[in-house]
Amino acid sequence: MSGIGFCLKSELLLLLPATNRLSLRQTISFMNEEINSPAILMLDDGTVFRGLAAGRKGTTTGELCFNTAMTGYQEAFTDPSYHGQILIMTNVHIGNYGAKTDESENDQATIKGMVCRNFQYLHSRSLADFELQQFLDDNGILTIYDIDTRALVRHIRTKGALNAIISSENFDIPSLKEQLKNTPSMKGLELSSKVCTKEPYDLKPSVETARRVAVMDYGIKKNILRSLLNLGCEIRVFPAKTSFDEIKNWNPDAYFLSNGPGDPASMDYAIPVVNEMLESGKPLFGICLGHQLLCMARGIKTFKMHHGHRGINHPVLNLKSGKAEVTSQNHGFGVDRELLDRDNEDFEITHINLNDQSVEGVKMKKYPAFSVQYHPEAAPGPHDSQYLFDEFIEMIDKNKN
Repeated sequence: MSGIGFCLKSELLLLLPATNRLSLRQTISFMNEEINSPAILMLDDGTVFRGLAAGRKGTTTGELCFNTAMTGYQEAFTDPSYHGQILIMTNVHIGNYGAKTDESENDQATIKGMVCRNFQYLHSRSLADFELQQFLDDNGILTIYDIDTRALVRHIRTKGALNAIISSENFDIPSLKEQLKNTPSMKGLELSSKVCTKEPYDLKPSVETARRVAVMDYGIKKNILRSLLNLGCEIRVFPAKTSFDEIKNWNPDAYFLSNGPGDPASMDYAIPVVNEMLESGKPLFGICLGHQLLCMARGIKTFKMHHGHRGINHPVLNLKSGKAEVTSQNHGFGVDRELLDRDNEDFEITHINLNDQSVEGVKMKKYPAFSVQYHPEAAPGPHDSQYLFDEFIEMIDKNKN
């Protein structure tokens, strides 16, 4: 396959102006040296896949998970919710449209490693700022490609989430097994405080605003902040472990709980703060991890899912409107539906997943608070759920008046 690819690339040289041929020849020369560099992927159940290396060379470990989106690989690689994980992209071609500076959801990539079928060293998008190979190398992301990702994903869907190791420098199986033993399980792992902002910071919209929203950063995506700014909210973003007194002193009109990585059950520090936010009587909106924390604040337990929901095509039913939404999701933990289904005085279930009937949204009965498990702000992604931000704004305005 690689020989055919280079034959086609050589023909492309003849179609380019003479001034462009040298840089492409240099790139192809680099690719000739690089694409035959071997890599190995081993799962903690002993399963081994052998392929080729891209990105930064070395060794990395993490929980293995998969994303079914057909576009948006850069946004996924920079989503803080993937911190500590090796990400399998199920779409066949990765890298074909390069990378662009303003399409990242965080200032740097957050995944530990990447797995794909076909890795494209040359992009075809004129607006791209650089090749994906450069982006991955600059961010220290190890990649293995040219493996059967369908077989790998089927394995995870059967066995459940597994830890894994990728290496392009060490191919000794016993040595890799020993390194993999030291990789912690995602269950019980607290990661939000490791990826959040270290100091509070302010963001102001381009228009005058009368709404102040205190945002808890548990690993927030940039497009959530853009969505709030576009709706005329003045924002102060707080670190994950900020006390309620410090947040309250800013005198916000509402609170927002962000997405983030790790096990929500390990975030004991967040629960008292969320409870005090509720008792303040001001509106609260949570997304993903924020949804789980809101439920935990009133005694609803979370659990680790078999293999999680990750992609931009998950169907969700809005129980209030009766309409189905195509949603973007990225989570490996969920909230206990059995506890919510019981005679619950605190919550009303508003959204469910149409694939597995898991809880995708709740609304509180006694407080102006609601949350969803998925991402209405997703970029790229479906726009079906953007109305949730409008409902949050309406709730703020109603509460102020």
